Amino acid sequence: MVKSMTGYGRGESYGAGYHMTVEMRSVNHRYSETAIRLPKQYAMFEDPIRQDILSKVKRGRIDVYFTFEENESRHKQIFVDQELAQKYYHALKDLAESCHFRDDLGVSLLTHIPELVRIEDAGTDPEELWPYLEEALQSALKALVVMREKEGNKLWEDIEGRLQYISNLISQIETRAPKVVDEHAEKLEQRINDIAAGVQIEENRLAMEVAFFADKSNITEEIVRFKSHVVQFYDTMKVTDSIGRKLDFLVQEMNREINTIGSKANDLEITRNVVEVKSEMEKIREQVQNLE
Repeated sequence: MVKSMTGYGRGESYGAGYHMTVEMRSVNHRYSETAIRLPKQYAMFEDPIRQDILSKVKRGRIDVYFTFEENESRHKQIFVDQELAQKYYHALKDLAESCHFRDDLGVSLLTHIPELVRIEDAGTDPEELWPYLEEALQSALKALVVMREKEGNKLWEDIEGRLQYISNLISQIETRAPKVVDEHAEKLEQRINDIAAGVQIEENRLAMEVAFFADKSNITEEIVRFKSHVVQFYDTMKVTDSIGRKLDFLVQEMNREINTIGSKANDLEITRNVVEVKSEMEKIREQVQNLE
């Protein structure tokens, strides 16, 4: 399955008193890089999170964002500082007696004293939170992979169309190449006749010149190698693993062969096809750099 390196995924889950949201964004990168933005108290989850991501995403830069929102049902605990309450009670009772105030000390009055009663989060065991966190992570990861696959399929459709066009151009070059030598021999003989009219031409010398030109402009090996690279390109696209870097290498090799063909062909028609092939190869190179 061909995959792009760009994509987005979002997942969420509810559990342990939290609503957890995970968002992932991936962009092109030469290698694999994962940036995880996780609250410090859950830093112990960073490694398993990274391993989960790397099991599905082989290449690209992945930015992962986590959001934790408390549910209304999240358990709270009330803490009463009883020692401090006793001190306040006795101090206020002594004050009431010394000032001849009516002693109306009660719990409702004491609860208004700062720091005497406080409400705190009951706290969550990280291990209790992990299953829900992983659920949101896997949901986001699945959405990310699906989007990368869809984008990858679109890229492959474009690349495949260009490869077919290039293969047609190479076939035209292959058909044209033998005719170049014959036309050169005819032009060479005609030129000699025009320059040295009435002079006997040495057939052996003419044959040597034609043979030298034929050897110099022979592009058979380059065409065979180029076609072989095209076959490898198609075969690589069928691989389920990361293929971007291998395809990038094949594109470099195909460019090398077509450049050699252009320099050796010495023919206007072939040169035009070479220029067209190079233009299409550049577009393929740009698309390949987006693949995982």
